[in-house]
Amino acid sequence: MAFVERSAGGLVLGPPKSKAGRRTVGIPRSIVPLLREHMETYVKDDPAALMFPGAKGGAIRRSGFNARTRWVDVVAEMGLSGLHFHDLRHTGDMLAAESGALKDLMARMGHDNVRAAMIYQHAVRGADRDAIDKQLARRDDDEDGGTAGALVPAG
Repeated sequence: MAFVERSAGGLVLGPPKSKAGRRTVGIPRSIVPLLREHMETYVKDDPAALMFPGAKGGAIRRSGFNARTRWVDVVAEMGLSGLHFHDLRHTGDMLAAESGALKDLMARMGHDNVRAAMIYQHAVRGADRDAIDKQLARRDDDEDGGTAGALVPAG
């Protein structure tokens, strides 16, 4: 399921945009202990509980994400000013593209067609590197400060 923030202000839980959006995504073994600790501390003992809940257990809205997580301050302290949450997805997709396996990359990204996956594969091979860098530098020119996807579980 995926959260969609309506322009009128409400959050709606519904199916992902495509069948490919419902998937299992591999994570590095090194973060599993941290995720377990997080779950014990913050996640309700309920199969429908959110992995990253808001203060009252519900979804974190895009509008409150930066304030709740202190995102801007934290990334500045790390020397990464200007990094947006959604940039992490781009980074993960670039790293996954290095394998060269198009179908695996599509599955990880949650895409039905090859277009987006091919962009990432070309980028890691050096093709269109300048165009990709310019695109990423624009940081998702949406109005939410780059936190698009912050509310969307991968499955």
